Amino acid sequence: MDTKRLRGLGVAMVTPFNLDYTIDYTAIDKLIEFLIGNGVNFLVVQGTTAETATLSDSERRKLADYIVSKVNGRVPLVLGIGGNDTKKVIDIYSKFNLDGFDAVLSVTPYYNKPTQKGIYLHFKTIAENTDLPIVLYNVPGRTGVNMTAETTLKLAHEYKGKIIAVKEASGNLNQMGYILRDRPNNFLVLSGDDGLTLPQIAMGADGVISVLGNCAPAQFSRMIKHALEGNFEEAAKIHLSLIELIDLLFAEGNPGGVKAALNALGLIENVLRLPLAPVSEATFEKIKNIITKL
Repeated sequence: MDTKRLRGLGVAMVTPFNLDYTIDYTAIDKLIEFLIGNGVNFLVVQGTTAETATLSDSERRKLADYIVSKVNGRVPLVLGIGGNDTKKVIDIYSKFNLDGFDAVLSVTPYYNKPTQKGIYLHFKTIAENTDLPIVLYNVPGRTGVNMTAETTLKLAHEYKGKIIAVKEASGNLNQMGYILRDRPNNFLVLSGDDGLTLPQIAMGADGVISVLGNCAPAQFSRMIKHALEGNFEEAAKIHLSLIELIDLLFAEGNPGGVKAALNALGLIENVLRLPLAPVSEATFEKIKNIITKL
């Protein structure tokens, strides 16, 4: 694929639920139109923000097919498929209908805490047993293990054209800097931290896979567009107007904050599946006040 299609603002979509905790497909329709209509460049389906860990296999397959049909090729789609059992990840790939998806997002194995050799072999095995391009996802705050720049670059060079990008959510600017410096041509480096996106684009990053983009897509897409065009003065103004909201979205965990924001916008019910729970009333009111102003 043309990797440039995954530049700019990618949004890690939430999964809206009804009050009875079933998937709310009507809200999904509204959310898709809201995002595409406000400048999102691509969508990521069934990432962490989608509460994928609480979805059954049948729900995942039905939801993926539904989003493909509703998006209907208007923006690129990335499907999250990862795990801490390499064989099981490959098995999941084999059971999904991947038609309509442009790439997959695959997180580093969590809980097991593999070595760098284990991480490398995990993604090597996946790359050799799947067809779609792969976006690596490094998020040590959730997985308990950091994928180093050396490991990322080794995979990027050895599987050039197959492993096409990394979502780097370590928060380590030096680590991202090494990846940016030594990456192969056409390998994308995407931020995984909304609050760091502007400085990371200034370093050479290609965009972001965002939580904030769910509820402030117009503002955040403008910020990223300005930054990618080198207009950092305008980008900084928008960035500074969003920093309080970014903090609040993560104050009581993700996706509790962004679901509160989307509820305040009238797009979804404020429902999460256990063990996640909605944010406190105090945090909800703060988020609602800021969202209303935006």
